[in-house]
Amino acid sequence: MTALAKLLRTTAFKIIAVYLLVFALFAAGIIIYLGRHTQQLVFSQITETVDAEVQSLNEQYQIGGIRRLVDTIERRASQPGSNLYLVTTASGDKLAGNLSDMPNSVLQNEGWAEILYRKTEEASNARPSRAVVRVFTIPGGFHVLVGRDFEERDRLRQILAQPARWSVLLIVVMGVAGTLFIARRVLKRIDAMTATNERIMAGDLTGRLAVTGSGDEFDRLANSLNAMLERIEALMGGVKQVSDNIAHDLKTPLTRLRNRAEEALRGAKTEADYRAALESTIEESDSLIRTFNALLMIARAEAGEAREGMTDFDASEVAHSVAELYEPLAEEKGMHLSVEASEPMKIHGNRELIGQALANLVDNAIKYGGAAPGGKGAICISTKRKDGRVLLSVADQGFGISPDDRGRAVQRFVRLEASRSKPGAGLGLSLVSAVAHLHGGDLQLEDNAPGLRATLVLPQPEKA
Repeated sequence: MTALAKLLRTTAFKIIAVYLLVFALFAAGIIIYLGRHTQQLVFSQITETVDAEVQSLNEQYQIGGIRRLVDTIERRASQPGSNLYLVTTASGDKLAGNLSDMPNSVLQNEGWAEILYRKTEEASNARPSRAVVRVFTIPGGFHVLVGRDFEERDRLRQILAQPARWSVLLIVVMGVAGTLFIARRVLKRIDAMTATNERIMAGDLTGRLAVTGSGDEFDRLANSLNAMLERIEALMGGVKQVSDNIAHDLKTPLTRLRNRAEEALRGAKTEADYRAALESTIEESDSLIRTFNALLMIARAEAGEAREGMTDFDASEVAHSVAELYEPLAEEKGMHLSVEASEPMKIHGNRELIGQALANLVDNAIKYGGAAPGGKGAICISTKRKDGRVLLSVADQGFGISPDDRGRAVQRFVRLEASRSKPGAGLGLSLVSAVAHLHGGDLQLEDNAPGLRATLVLPQPEKA
């Protein structure tokens, strides 16, 4: 496809071409209206001039009769640029005037008429001219004709027609040039976007659409698409990171699982040895299954698949349920688990995921929130409202997480130095963060002095 054909097929060219056509028709309509209005004005002036002349001739007739009327017409008809005059008898014989013989049919009909005429001094084969005349009859059966040539109106039409044609032509030419210029600029922007998209489809996710800074619709579209591309790049980076983490972090337990099975086959001699090996294998397998379930839940949360099951429920009731579930485990670890959630607080979301996220926070507090110097080993689950949001917090009195490590703590498979001696895969806070983002909220990690305060910040329903 040639560049011109490509240009002519653009939407911008078609839209501007239609606009140009409408504008040209509108301009032509205005010119035609002004021309006709001007001609009507000239015609009105002609009729007013003729009426005034008829009135003057009637006055001359009243003063001196037919002779004075004839003399007056002869004198006026001989002047340059005079009106058209003709006086005839009742039988049609010419008495005075500057017109050649006129058909009786014209003279017999009083009032206004448009005629073709020749002046007396013009040859009989000369091209006749057009005029508007008024015919009236005076006593004695005399017919009087007074008129005015259309020369002024025709001349005005010619004066207006020539510039009008050139004006319309100029509008069309400039419009076409402007259309091509604008369409070319639009096509250039589209081609640039297309080239960037093709590069992105080829695998370069770092490509971004150019933004000129004009704030036009193309800039708004480019900003929106760039935001989408950044999100896609982040998701793809997350997928790559998960793949890398799975390859590295799950390789060790899988290798350990294989080694234990191989050791059991090689060294076990009694049924008790085989049972111990199988139990160890089952325990390791359960750990792997929990890891994969956590990954699956995180993926579902980040993909938004859980939005269909969202309902309104009481966050305080969820806090009490989780506390009841983990209270025996906390007591076993020598910790005191309390709940500060007396007031009902409605939130809209997936109850199962919110409960799982809160359970992860409590489980982390029990595992890693061992009493720090000066602490009492207490864990508190609380709910409260703040700035139109519901805050579900789990606070412990352990060693906490340093501000520098809080950003890394929510990443998949990241285990800080203080937690490497504890069981786990480093997915607990990642799941909590994914659930928070799914519900339009956030996970905040703060200093509890001592210990850590992990807070799920969730939007509150408008009717809550």
